[in-house]
Amino acid sequence: MDEHAETLRAVEHELTALLRRGRAVSWEVAREVHQNLEPNAYGLLLWLRRYDSVRLTDLASRLRIGKGTLSRQIRGLEALGLVRRTPDPTDRRASQLSLTEEGQQRFDAARAARMDHIRRVLDSWPAQDVAEFARLLDKFNNAWS
Repeated sequence: MDEHAETLRAVEHELTALLRRGRAVSWEVAREVHQNLEPNAYGLLLWLRRYDSVRLTDLASRLRIGKGTLSRQIRGLEALGLVRRTPDPTDRRASQLSLTEEGQQRFDAARAARMDHIRRVLDSWPAQDVAEFARLLDKFNNAWS
């Protein structure tokens, strides 16, 4: 068998394991933020936490999802009191999204627990390996889009 093909199968196997584990963690972390939060919404909160404020259209483009789909998800987060939508000062037809104070507090608490877990998993790795792992994940994610 071709060595490159076997290596790609190994990558696919490890990605599948990572994604399966990630889905389980997403359920746990979402529940830590709010008992009614959908697991996929944690990722939205992560992006909103990264930005102070972001236009709905820009976030939809970045996440590669439709504006309608994102708008429905945002409405759910607004109903939970985690996200606010305000008119864009440069274009009143557009919306700016940001986390509410409660959304920031809940997200930060859940993220701290998640980061502690990641820290424990990677604690025995040399710092150079952790940096290389982060670099390669970034490279992979950027190439995927």
